Amino acid sequence: MGSLSDIWWSWRKASTQKDQFTPTLLTLTLAVLFIFWFAWLLKKSRNQNPPLPPGPRPLPLLGNLPFLDPDLHTYFANLARTYGPIFKLHLGNKLGVIVSSPSLAKEVLKDQDTTFANRDPPIAARVATYGGIDIAWSPYGPQWRLLRKVCVREMLGNASLDAVYGHRRREIRQTISYIYSKSGCPVNVGEQMFLTVLNLITSMLWGGTVEGGKRDSLGAEFRRLVGEITELLGKPNVSDFYPSLARFDIQGVERDMKALFLRLDQIFDSVIDHRLKMDGQGGEECHDFLYFLLKLKDEADSKTPLTMLHVKALLMDMVVGGTDTTSNTVEWAMAEMMNKQETMRKVQEELDRVVGRDNIVEESHLPKLHYLAAVMKEVLRLHPALPLLVPHCPSSSCTIGGYSVPKGARVFVNVWAIHRDPSIWENPSIFEPERFLNDRWDYNGNDFNYFPFGSGRRICAGTGMAERTVMYTLGSLLHSFDWRVPEGVAEVDLSEKFGIVLKAATPLLAVPTPRLVDTALYL
Repeated sequence: MGSLSDIWWSWRKASTQKDQFTPTLLTLTLAVLFIFWFAWLLKKSRNQNPPLPPGPRPLPLLGNLPFLDPDLHTYFANLARTYGPIFKLHLGNKLGVIVSSPSLAKEVLKDQDTTFANRDPPIAARVATYGGIDIAWSPYGPQWRLLRKVCVREMLGNASLDAVYGHRRREIRQTISYIYSKSGCPVNVGEQMFLTVLNLITSMLWGGTVEGGKRDSLGAEFRRLVGEITELLGKPNVSDFYPSLARFDIQGVERDMKALFLRLDQIFDSVIDHRLKMDGQGGEECHDFLYFLLKLKDEADSKTPLTMLHVKALLMDMVVGGTDTTSNTVEWAMAEMMNKQETMRKVQEELDRVVGRDNIVEESHLPKLHYLAAVMKEVLRLHPALPLLVPHCPSSSCTIGGYSVPKGARVFVNVWAIHRDPSIWENPSIFEPERFLNDRWDYNGNDFNYFPFGSGRRICAGTGMAERTVMYTLGSLLHSFDWRVPEGVAEVDLSEKFGIVLKAATPLLAVPTPRLVDTALYL
């Protein structure tokens, strides 16, 4: 019995110790498992990409293409009210990402500038720019940096622009003289401004101008040609959304662009050949932009060459990119002031004070014309020349606004919507130049509430030239003439027509009346 009792008590003691150990072991096991599970979740969350931006539900294969509105800037602005300041659209086989707030624009154009410094040129742009080798569409890299340097330092820097002021002055005076001959008759302002800027740019490029009786007919032809090119550049093309279908050119965009491109290319070839023959004959040197480009081509580093195709691509940028944008800005300014005569009167009073009615406007007057500068800035706020800028294309996947933006996406910055955001601008749809009568706003792209020329590495290289040309042209028109709408017209139609360049849907017709004291100032 004693031995059985000892055995029973030994078992009882062991059993009690086991019962005490089991919960402890279970607790430790669960704690270890929880730690491993938490570490796995943490690792998974770190490795998992952020979601894509929100956006409307796409259709199979077609994506959101069937729902695109031709006026993309307003269509995108309306979608932003539903989906927020960053959203996506499935554009066939490509993804489009649209941003429309200053903070997100800053992320794209400044904080991650290098990543977004590339382009995804549409087929129309590749055709029009010799394979996309111009400054607008060329990929970011050594070749692009060379082109940028050529444009900014040699062609469009202050010293170069000062050197060819005589060309600009001559073209503006010819325009004023021509409009004087049309006094009391309706003038197509946009057409005349296009021809003026075209003459001005080609004169600075190679000294060639359009003169005499050909002014109207050739001006209209050139405007149609460049207008069709810019329209094709902004036209949605199935071949861009479905690259596998590009060889079929279903909409004929590539075919049409090749025809337009060929006509301009022939002009460039004839001008260059003429210049080379002149130089070969030892004639008097003409130091225009083409002279500098050909000189730089011969001196270029073999590692980063500047070829004849690059020269022609830069000429194409100047002729196509500079004419429509600048002339449209002047037309918008005139249209806005025609509907707001008080603003026109204030500009003319400033011109009379600074220039005088017995004198003509010179570029040297421009720094003193503060109200005219405010008018130009307000026009560029309401009607930025490129309302979506030129689309950016990230070179690697990245994150914007907490959302994933894949490599190769086409990123649009809706500067038009930002410039009309009521949380930024008071009465944003009202033309009110007074809001710019301080030194806060400029064109350097550092303030993402106002950046009509873009920002970052890809900011417009021609900002300085555009600023001079618009102010000089606009000042000369308003100083030389009073302007009114034609008989039977109540007010100017300010409706917009979207393209890669923002145009007036209805051409501006205005009647000029001379206002200077000496008629000799018009001759």
